[in-house]
Amino acid sequence: MPPRDRSSTHWPRSSLDGSGDDAHVRGAGLLVPISGAGRRERVHAGSSRRFLAHPKSRTLSWTMTRGADISPLSLLLGRVDAVADGAAPIDTVPSGFPSLDKLLGGGLRRGDLVVLGGDVGSGKSALALAIALRAAGARRSAVFYSGEMNPERVLERVLAIEGRTRIDDLRRGTLDEATRAGVGAAAIRLRDELPIVERVPAGGVAAIAEELSALRTMELVVIDGLDALLPGANSTEEEEAATIRALKRLALEARTAVLVTSPLPHLAARDDRRPVLDDFGARGAVKERADVVLGLFREGMYDGARGIEGATELLVRKNRNGGTGYVDLYFYEQWMRFEDMLDPDR
Repeated sequence: MPPRDRSSTHWPRSSLDGSGDDAHVRGAGLLVPISGAGRRERVHAGSSRRFLAHPKSRTLSWTMTRGADISPLSLLLGRVDAVADGAAPIDTVPSGFPSLDKLLGGGLRRGDLVVLGGDVGSGKSALALAIALRAAGARRSAVFYSGEMNPERVLERVLAIEGRTRIDDLRRGTLDEATRAGVGAAAIRLRDELPIVERVPAGGVAAIAEELSALRTMELVVIDGLDALLPGANSTEEEEAATIRALKRLALEARTAVLVTSPLPHLAARDDRRPVLDDFGARGAVKERADVVLGLFREGMYDGARGIEGATELLVRKNRNGGTGYVDLYFYEQWMRFEDMLDPDR
């Protein structure tokens, strides 16, 4: 992949550079905080990196100097009032699936680590990509890191999802006139609504953190999947736990929501194959460190004779900031597209 120009402070909203394995999509839409003029004193929280680098400063990070006009609590209350008046929460990125967003209090919160697990072939990659796409479509800055596909293959999936067509038909060029028109319309619509798409870098979490620092602000980071971040094919549970802890630190330091997919290959060995917290392993690191844990369950994978193909449960097994439960989705396997059963056409 050609080196990025890290000297630039502004990224184009969405541009496609290169082709084939080197193709990657860049998008911005960054939110820049605006400070008011005439304040006698300001409250300085500092960057999250400096904050985490100096443990002694943590207890003082919200200390306000005497006579300051606006306290952190007042700022927080102002944000609460703004949301009550209809403004979008600035610290929350909508997943684009209304039922899930309602259960999570509006979406994925910046600073949170979200782990999405499911059986092999359950659609984890498709759902993670759909969340990145819908966030970018809502003008939120997002990046999608793939550990299994190059960016060109990811973009094929994007066209299949949004154009409602089969990838095989896209690759062979065997689209009828109506489908070709739908794919073309999707491509035009997505020109300004794409997340950045990249391969998972060789350096794992540390390399991703370095790339994010060059992007200044990123509201959502989606990583597919956890295995691509591990040091080797035969990594231990301790190494997996260390990676989970590093991802949580990344979310806090970069002030971004981090969503990572994780395979759960042992579900088929029991009667109830719905994922539970203990299935995520990693020496309990997911259970302890993740803020939100999602389990994907498609009953049709195991009992196709009942005519329930596509019916999907997305289970919220842990939610540090709210309740748990599940939402009903539908999976169009031929398009690799998930839809919310309560809002199917978005």
